[in-house]
Amino acid sequence: MKKAKRIGIAAAALAAVCLICFFVGRSAGRSDGISNIDAVVLENKLTEISELASITYSYTNMAEFENSKDFYGIKLPFTTKGFIITYDGEIKAGVNLSQAEVKTAGHKITITLPDAQILSHQIDEDSLEIFDETTSIFNPLKVADYNRFNKDQKAAMEQKAIDKGLLATAKKKAAAAVEGFIQQLADENWTVEVV
Repeated sequence: MKKAKRIGIAAAALAAVCLICFFVGRSAGRSDGISNIDAVVLENKLTEISELASITYSYTNMAEFENSKDFYGIKLPFTTKGFIITYDGEIKAGVNLSQAEVKTAGHKITITLPDAQILSHQIDEDSLEIFDETTSIFNPLKVADYNRFNKDQKAAMEQKAIDKGLLATAKKKAAAAVEGFIQQLADENWTVEVV
C-alpha cells in the first residue's frame, strides 16, 4: 500500500515537472520564433497591398503652346502655330509597400517605409478644351505637338505638386495607415513604429 502511494506521488511529481518544462520551453520558444514568423507574415501582408495611394491631388490647369520656325534666331513670318488648352488632372501619390522592411524585437514591430512617389497621373479627357488654335500651312499643328506638350505639362504639374509638399504628406499619411493596419493584426502587447 505504501509502495503504491509512493509510486503515485512520484508519478504525479514527474507529471508536474514535465508540464512545467513543457510550458517553460513553449514560452521560451515562442519569444524567439514568433518574432521571426511575425516579421515575415507582416511583410507578406504589406507586399500583398503593393502600392498604397495615400493622397490624391486634383487640379485644373491652363497652358499655352506656341511654336514657329526660325532662321538663325529670326522668326519666319506665317510659320507660327499654337493653342491654349485647359484641362483637369489628378495625381495620386503614396508608397510601394513591396519595398517595406519589417523587423520585430521583443514586443516591438518596426516598419521602414520607402520614400513616397507619384503612383499615377491622369488627365480627364472630357475636361480638355482647346482655345485660340492657330496653325500655318508652313508649320501645321501635328498630333506630336499635342503629345509633347501634354508630356511637358504633366511633368510641370507633378513638380508643382511636389513643391507644395505632396510627397511629404503622402509619406505621413501612408505611415499612419500602415501603423493602423499593423495594429489591427497584432495584439495589444505589441507596439508599432513606422519610420
